[in-house]
Amino acid sequence: VQLVESGGGSVRAGGSLTLSCAASGFNFDDYAVAWFRQAPGKEREGVSVIRSRDGTTYYADSVKGRFTTSTDNAKKVARLEMYSLKPEDTAVYYCAVLLFLGGGEVTLSTILSRSRYEFDYYGQGTQVIVSS
Repeated sequence: VQLVESGGGSVRAGGSLTLSCAASGFNFDDYAVAWFRQAPGKEREGVSVIRSRDGTTYYADSVKGRFTTSTDNAKKVARLEMYSLKPEDTAVYYCAVLLFLGGGEVTLSTILSRSRYEFDYYGQGTQVIVSS
């Protein structure tokens, strides 16, 4: 399985971008897709998470109301739509997948606290630059 992010680029403040996370060789039904970002010199920040089973989502306060995450389970693609972008959104954005092979419940917000090694799959990242 491989995760490939795309859709990054450079935009002016107030603009929008949509990131995609495509999973190849992926055949799971119950999983969570988390989006993280890391700006130069800063720690990784959890942005959003969505569970494929029911579409429930969680967003960090810094992006709530501006970002929307979704999954296309048939196409095995996750998206992060970003609106009203700010310079502080500049970062490398990563997607990560956590499988729920046995089902079960989890508080979505806690997924964003997991290290990258706790995820089953982790992408290589795509750069987003927002200029003022």
